[in-house]
Amino acid sequence: MKKTDRKRNTSEKDSVFEKRKKVIYDFICDDLYVPMKAKEIAAVLQVPKEQREDLRAVLDALEAEGKIFVSAKGKYTKGQAKRLTGTFQAHARGFGFVIREGETEDVFIPEEQTCGAFQGDEVEFIITRQKESASLGGGERRMEGKIVKILSHTTTRIVGLYEKSKRFGFVRPDDQRVLKDIYIPEGKEKGAVSGHKVVVELTSYGGQDMKPEGKVAEIIGHINDPGTDILSIVKGYDLPMEFPERVMNQAERVAKDVSEADMAGRLDLRDWQMVTIDGEDAKDLDDAVSLTMENGNYKLGVHIADVTNYVQEKSALDREALKRGTSVYLVDRVIPMLPHTLSNGICSLNAGENRLALSCIMTVTPKGDVIDHQIAETVIRVDERMSYTSVAKILETQDEAERDKYRTLVPMFEQMAELSHIIREHRKQRGSIDFDFPETKMVLDENGRPIDIKPYERNTATKMIEDFMLLANETVAEEYFWRELPFLYRTHETPDDEKIKKLSTLINNFGYHIHVGNGVRPMEVQKLLGKAEGTPEEALIDRLALRSMKQAKYSPENTGHFGLAAKYYTHFTSPIRRYPDLQIHRIIKDDLRGRMREERIAHYEKILPEVALQSCVTERRAEEAERETVKLKKVEYMKERIGEEFDGVISGITRWGAYVELENTIEGLVHVTNMYDDHYEYFEEQYELIGAHTRNVYKLGQPVRVRVLGVDRLQRTIDFEFCEADSRQQSDRES
Repeated sequence: MKKTDRKRNTSEKDSVFEKRKKVIYDFICDDLYVPMKAKEIAAVLQVPKEQREDLRAVLDALEAEGKIFVSAKGKYTKGQAKRLTGTFQAHARGFGFVIREGETEDVFIPEEQTCGAFQGDEVEFIITRQKESASLGGGERRMEGKIVKILSHTTTRIVGLYEKSKRFGFVRPDDQRVLKDIYIPEGKEKGAVSGHKVVVELTSYGGQDMKPEGKVAEIIGHINDPGTDILSIVKGYDLPMEFPERVMNQAERVAKDVSEADMAGRLDLRDWQMVTIDGEDAKDLDDAVSLTMENGNYKLGVHIADVTNYVQEKSALDREALKRGTSVYLVDRVIPMLPHTLSNGICSLNAGENRLALSCIMTVTPKGDVIDHQIAETVIRVDERMSYTSVAKILETQDEAERDKYRTLVPMFEQMAELSHIIREHRKQRGSIDFDFPETKMVLDENGRPIDIKPYERNTATKMIEDFMLLANETVAEEYFWRELPFLYRTHETPDDEKIKKLSTLINNFGYHIHVGNGVRPMEVQKLLGKAEGTPEEALIDRLALRSMKQAKYSPENTGHFGLAAKYYTHFTSPIRRYPDLQIHRIIKDDLRGRMREERIAHYEKILPEVALQSCVTERRAEEAERETVKLKKVEYMKERIGEEFDGVISGITRWGAYVELENTIEGLVHVTNMYDDHYEYFEEQYELIGAHTRNVYKLGQPVRVRVLGVDRLQRTIDFEFCEADSRQQSDRES
C-alpha cells in the first residue's frame, strides 16, 4: 500500500472515531439520559457485539478528556469527576496507594488503574469507590481510585542487575516496586556485562505496552564481589557516601582543640564524676551522664556534645548535615551525618579530654518527679568510656573483676540503677508503652558474609541510658514549650480508631481485650502488653499493637507523644547523628545568650517546618535502607541453610501465605501452594488460614516447625514450608 493511501486510511479512521465520540457525548448530554453502564449504552444505541470494544475506546477517550466520568458502579455521566493530587506509593504486587497531604487515609489504586505511575510520582487521580462496608471479615473497605495523569516523576535513577542480550541489554530493578525491566539500547551500557549491578538513568518511563528505557550511568560492581550488595542499597536509596571537598576542608578548619577562649563564660563541670556508656564499637560518643545525691534527691546530669559550636548555621557543614538529616547505620558500615573529624573527634566526648557540652541537670525525687532543672552551656571532662556490657557485668552479675577495675565508679552506677528503676516506674504509672523487641545482632566475616545472626537483647545498662535520655528530652521539651519559643518536637499521634478496632478483633482470639471507645489511651495499650508478658504470644501481641500505632515524626507544633504518654517530648540528646537535635541546640543557645529577639523568632518560625519535613524524609530513608541491608544479610545467611529445619512462630497471615519468624529474628514466607492443599480459606477477622482439604489451621502466634525451601537475593525473600511431621500443627475440622 502506498504511503498516501495509508495516510488517507488513518485520516478516515480518525474522522469516524471523532464522529462516534460526538454521537456518544450528545447521547449522554441529552436531558432524558439517565446514568448507564457501557453495556446498557450499547443496548440502547444498538451497538453490534463486534463493535463493543470500539464503544469502550470512545468512552475511555471521552473520560480522559474530562467530558464524562464513570461512577463507582460503572455508570457514565456528563462532566468531570473531581480530580485530586497526591504522591503514588507503589507495591511489589502491582497495586499502589496515593497519599494526600493533610489526609490521614490513603487511597487504594488497583493494578490496572495505576496509569504506569512509578514509586514517588506526583499524580492526578479520581475516586472510583468511596468507603463502604466490607463483605469479608467486617470492618470497612478503603477508598479506591484511578490515576488519570502523572504530574511529575521523582524517580530518575534506578539500581538493578544488568543482563546482556544480543543487541541490547536490560536491567532488573532491585526495588520490587518498579515492576518493569529497564530497556538499555546498544551502546548505552557503559561497558556493563551480565551480572553487573548498575545505576540506570531513566530516559523514558515507557507506557502501557512499552518498557521504560535508560542508560547505564554507573557500574557498582559484579553481584558476586564483596560489598557490591550493600553498595547497591546505598546507591538505590541515594545515600551520600562521600563529603564534598568544601565540607571536608571546613571540618578540618573548625576541629581545633578546646581553648581557654572556647571555655569562657561556660559552667565548668570538669571536676564532676561522669562517664559515657555506649556499645563497644561506638566512636561518636555524644552523651555523658553524671549522678550525685543532694538532700535526699538525685542530681542527674545529661551532658550532650555542643556540636553547634563547630557547625555554624548556613555553613557548608550545616547544609550538608541538613541534606543528610541523620547518620545511617548499615550492617557493615556507618554513613555519618558529619565528617569523622568532628563526629569521632572534637565533638565526641572522649575520656580525659576537655569538651564543650550543652547540659541538662535535673533534680529528681525518689518518686521520679523532676522538681528542678538547669540547662546550660558547659565544659566537661569524661572520666571513663564505659560499655553497656561492662556496666551490665557490674550491676547484673556483680562481676568481681569488673567491679574492682571500676571501683571508684561502682557507687555511682548503683545509684544510677536505682534512679533508672524509679524513672521507668514513673513513666509506667502514667501509661508509657514499652515495646521490648529484640534487635538483630549480626556478625560478619572480613568479606561481609554473615556468620551468625541472633537477637540483641537490651540489658540494665542500655535501659538505664535510655531512661536518662528520655527524661532529658522531656525536660527540655517542657521548658521550651512554656517559653513559647519556636521549637522542634518529636510527636506521636493517637492511633486511628479503625486500627484499634482491628487490633481488638485480633487479640480477642487470644483471650485479650482492649477498650474501643472514643479514642484509646496509652495506659490501655500498656496494660495489654503487661498481660501478655511472659506468655507464648507475647512477641505477637507486641507486634500487633505496634502495627496499630502511627509513626512518630518531627513537628514545630507540640501535640504530645502517645507512645511515651508524654505531653512534651523532643530530641535533644544526639546532635552528632540527628539534625533535629542540632537544630534545637541552636535555639537553646540563642535563648541562653539572650539573642531570641523578634527577628530571630521569625527566622526559626520560617525554617522549622522545612527542617521538620526534611528530617522526617531522611529518617524514613535511613530506616528503610538499614532494614534492607539486614534483610539482605539474612537471605545470605539462610542461603547456606536450605533444607534445614527451624522452630518459629507464625508472625503474619496474608492471602498469599503465612509469615514465620524464627528465634534468631529471621522471617520467611510459607506460600499457600506449599500448604498441602489445593486451595485454602482465609478468615480476615480471625487472621487464620484453614486448609480446604486437610483442615490444618494456621493461626497468628502459632508455634511451628519449618524447612528452608529457598531464597531470592534480588527480592531479599526467604521461602519456608511447614514440616509435615510437626505435631504442633492443628487439624481440627471444628476450628
